[in-house]
Amino acid sequence: MEINENAALVVVDVQKGFDSEFWGRRDNPEAERNIAALIDVWQETGRPVVFVRHDSKQAGSPLEPGTEGNGFKDFVEERRGKGSGPELFVTKSVNSAFYGEPDLDAWLKGAGVEQFVVVGIQTNMCNETTARMGGNLGYDVLFPIDAMHTFDLAGPFGWTQSAEELTRATAVSLHGGRFARVVSTEDVLKGAGAA
Repeated sequence: MEINENAALVVVDVQKGFDSEFWGRRDNPEAERNIAALIDVWQETGRPVVFVRHDSKQAGSPLEPGTEGNGFKDFVEERRGKGSGPELFVTKSVNSAFYGEPDLDAWLKGAGVEQFVVVGIQTNMCNETTARMGGNLGYDVLFPIDAMHTFDLAGPFGWTQSAEELTRATAVSLHGGRFARVVSTEDVLKGAGAA
């Protein structure tokens, strides 16, 4: 798999508030390790990194601005500003990183970026929405499914889905619908020139 020299890594909502019991049971305990590995390689190779933070408008949310939960997890915060390539910080209050401040699409296009990799939290929410919009906007979107996680979820009609079922549904929808290429962290690391 070929990773462009200027492919961007979009790190979505890796915030302390997602460690709260509020969300319930999660999947993929390897997510943080894989996200960290990708950030490291992106920074070492001078590729652009975008850090996205969700500023919830719901009072009492674990991601409410001004609370500890709104901050990035330590392993992300300590990597910010350490890369040799361009870096962008985006804040948003909806699912898509393309509806944040500053304008992600304008920044990517201004930098000549045609490919980006989505990692972070949650697989089937902000990650999926960002990937779908990226695909619609004409980007080549890579979605390393093991560099993200989500939570069990209740829906309509008494239906529930486990985090693993939601992850699989997201992977099938994005890949089968050609919004993004669902891959592994290892695939991306190899393609980006990691040893």
